[in-house]
Amino acid sequence: MTSATDSAITVPLYRLAHSRTGDKGNRSNISVIAWHPALWDVLVEQVTEAAVARQFALRQPRQVTRYLLPQLQAMNLVLDDVLDGGVNDALNLDSHGKALSYLLLDLPVEVPASLAPHLVGPAA
Repeated sequence: MTSATDSAITVPLYRLAHSRTGDKGNRSNISVIAWHPALWDVLVEQVTEAAVARQFALRQPRQVTRYLLPQLQAMNLVLDDVLDGGVNDALNLDSHGKALSYLLLDLPVEVPASLAPHLVGPAA
Protein backbone atom coordinates (compact mmCIF):
# COMPACT_ATOMS: atom_id res chain seq x y z
CA MET A 1 0.00 0.00 0.00
CA THR A 2 2.75 2.47 0.89
CA SER A 3 5.66 3.27 -1.37
CA ALA A 4 9.17 3.98 -0.21
CA THR A 5 8.41 7.71 -0.41
CA ASP A 6 5.07 7.51 1.42
CA SER A 7 5.62 6.75 5.09
CA ALA A 8 2.75 5.46 7.19
CA ILE A 9 1.18 6.86 10.33
CA THR A 10 -0.83 4.86 12.83
CA VAL A 11 -4.14 6.31 13.96
CA PRO A 12 -7.33 4.96 15.53
CA LEU A 13 -10.04 3.84 13.12
CA TYR A 14 -12.31 6.74 14.12
CA ARG A 15 -9.97 9.08 12.22
CA LEU A 16 -10.89 7.19 8.99
CA ALA A 17 -14.51 6.20 9.57
CA HIS A 18 -17.65 6.50 11.64
CA SER A 19 -19.90 3.70 12.79
CA ARG A 20 -23.40 2.57 13.73
CA THR A 21 -24.36 -0.49 15.72
CA GLY A 22 -27.43 -2.71 15.81
CA ASP A 23 -28.31 -6.01 17.38
CA LYS A 24 -30.52 -9.03 16.97
CA GLY A 25 -30.47 -11.55 19.76
CA ASN A 26 -26.87 -12.38 20.59
CA ARG A 27 -25.53 -10.92 17.31
CA SER A 28 -24.13 -7.43 16.85
CA ASN A 29 -23.98 -5.62 13.50
CA ILE A 30 -21.40 -2.87 13.31
CA SER A 31 -21.20 -0.66 10.25
CA VAL A 32 -18.00 1.17 9.35
CA ILE A 33 -18.37 4.08 6.90
CA ALA A 34 -15.36 5.93 5.48
CA TRP A 35 -15.18 9.65 6.11
CA HIS A 36 -13.68 10.04 2.61
CA PRO A 37 -13.66 7.72 -0.43
CA ALA A 38 -9.84 7.91 -0.60
CA LEU A 39 -9.70 5.99 2.71
CA TRP A 40 -11.76 3.03 1.49
CA ASP A 41 -8.85 0.85 0.30
CA VAL A 42 -7.12 1.23 3.67
CA LEU A 43 -10.30 0.15 5.46
CA VAL A 44 -10.74 -2.91 3.24
CA GLU A 45 -7.11 -3.90 3.72
CA GLN A 46 -6.97 -3.51 7.50
CA VAL A 47 -10.48 -3.80 8.98
CA THR A 48 -10.60 -7.51 8.27
CA GLU A 49 -12.53 -10.27 9.99
CA ALA A 50 -9.32 -11.36 11.74
CA ALA A 51 -8.45 -7.82 12.90
CA VAL A 52 -11.97 -7.31 14.26
CA ALA A 53 -11.89 -10.68 16.04
CA ARG A 54 -8.59 -9.67 17.70
CA GLN A 55 -10.05 -6.29 18.73
CA PHE A 56 -13.01 -8.07 20.36
CA ALA A 57 -10.99 -10.94 21.86
CA LEU A 58 -12.25 -10.19 25.38
CA ARG A 59 -15.87 -10.48 24.15
CA GLN A 60 -15.01 -13.82 22.47
CA PRO A 61 -17.13 -13.61 19.31
CA ARG A 62 -17.84 -17.06 17.90
CA GLN A 63 -17.52 -15.68 14.36
CA VAL A 64 -16.93 -12.36 12.60
CA THR A 65 -18.31 -11.92 9.09
CA ARG A 66 -17.56 -8.87 6.94
CA TYR A 67 -19.80 -7.60 4.13
CA LEU A 68 -18.31 -4.95 1.85
CA LEU A 69 -20.43 -2.17 0.34
CA PRO A 70 -17.89 -0.48 -1.96
CA GLN A 71 -20.32 1.92 -3.64
CA LEU A 72 -20.99 3.39 -0.19
CA GLN A 73 -17.37 3.05 1.01
CA ALA A 74 -18.85 1.09 3.92
CA MET A 75 -18.79 -2.36 5.43
CA ASN A 76 -21.04 -4.28 7.79
CA LEU A 77 -19.41 -6.50 10.40
CA VAL A 78 -21.52 -9.20 12.02
CA LEU A 79 -20.24 -10.54 15.34
CA ASP A 80 -21.95 -13.71 16.54
CA ASP A 81 -22.39 -14.55 20.23
CA VAL A 82 -20.88 -11.29 21.44
CA LEU A 83 -23.77 -9.81 23.48
CA ASP A 84 -23.75 -12.13 26.50
CA GLY A 85 -27.00 -13.73 25.35
CA GLY A 86 -28.73 -10.60 24.03
CA VAL A 87 -31.12 -8.04 25.44
CA ASN A 88 -33.30 -10.41 27.45
CA ASP A 89 -30.56 -12.71 28.74
CA ALA A 90 -27.54 -10.49 29.41
CA LEU A 91 -26.49 -9.07 32.74
CA ASN A 92 -24.18 -6.77 30.76
CA LEU A 93 -24.98 -3.06 31.18
CA ASP A 94 -24.96 -2.69 27.38
CA SER A 95 -27.00 -5.71 26.34
CA HIS A 96 -27.85 -4.00 23.03
CA GLY A 97 -24.16 -3.66 22.19
CA LYS A 98 -24.42 0.03 21.25
CA ALA A 99 -21.02 0.77 22.79
CA LEU A 100 -19.27 -1.95 20.77
CA SER A 101 -18.74 0.44 17.87
CA TYR A 102 -16.50 2.52 20.15
CA LEU A 103 -14.34 -0.51 20.85
CA LEU A 104 -14.01 -1.09 17.10
CA LEU A 105 -13.32 2.59 16.35
CA ASP A 106 -10.28 2.37 18.63
CA LEU A 107 -8.65 -0.22 16.31
CA PRO A 108 -5.16 1.00 15.23
CA VAL A 109 -4.87 1.51 11.47
CA GLU A 110 -1.78 2.32 9.40
CA VAL A 111 -2.45 5.08 6.90
CA PRO A 112 -0.12 6.36 4.18
CA ALA A 113 1.00 9.87 5.13
CA SER A 114 -0.30 11.11 1.77
CA LEU A 115 -3.86 10.34 2.97
CA ALA A 116 -3.49 12.35 6.20
CA PRO A 117 -5.46 15.32 4.78
CA HIS A 118 -8.52 13.04 4.57
CA LEU A 119 -8.39 12.03 8.23
CA VAL A 120 -10.88 13.50 10.67
CA GLY A 121 -10.01 14.94 14.06
CA PRO A 122 -6.88 16.43 15.56
CA ALA A 123 -3.48 15.05 14.70
CA ALA A 124 -1.78 13.39 17.65
